[in-house]
Amino acid sequence: QVDFSSIKDTGNNPRGLLLTLIINWLIKPFSMAALGYLFFKVFFASWVDPSDATEYIAGMILLGVAPCTAMVFVWSQLTKGNPNFTLVQVSINDIIMIFAFAPIAALLLGVTDIHVPWQTLTVSVILYVLLPMLAGWLTRKLLKNNVHGLLKTLKPWSMIGLLATVVLLFGFQAEKIINQPLAIALIAIPLLIQTYGIFFMAYFIAKRMRLSYDIAAPACLIGTS
Repeated sequence: QVDFSSIKDTGNNPRGLLLTLIINWLIKPFSMAALGYLFFKVFFASWVDPSDATEYIAGMILLGVAPCTAMVFVWSQLTKGNPNFTLVQVSINDIIMIFAFAPIAALLLGVTDIHVPWQTLTVSVILYVLLPMLAGWLTRKLLKNNVHGLLKTLKPWSMIGLLATVVLLFGFQAEKIINQPLAIALIAIPLLIQTYGIFFMAYFIAKRMRLSYDIAAPACLIGTS
């Protein structure tokens, strides 16, 4: 659904875009890293094996650095957000992610004494961000005038795809979830604090900025999904 030609419309809602960029790239990655370190190196240190704690923190950092972009279209649709603004903010965040994900992840992982090779981070960006973006761009170029028909056909399946993804993720990890309920509960605590904290922070900033609802909704949700 990402149309990079929409970037020319950036100036239509600059304050909403400024909010989402600040939340996504200047606050969220660092708050997630801080929460992970605080909970697993301090609060839960006596309950979790140090090597496991390090892995949990690494996972939280990687999760916090990358804002969800694809499913924001679904959240925006459910909240009746402005579709044009959603398209612009997703396009810009995707482009930033290509260049910013690996450096920020490497920085935060290094600060917390977790060593992940640059090659691994770079390959991850290429496989999960760059290649899908190029595939979408090529699809738009090849289909041209028929792309809107394709999107209309695929749109009802987006919610099914979301639910299927959740079911499959939990299904593949079912054994670990059953065998390690305490670890799941401990990981959930900082993730919940991060999710709700970032959302309400973005919400109150949007309110102070007097952003309209249809702009504030997708701007707040992209940093919490």
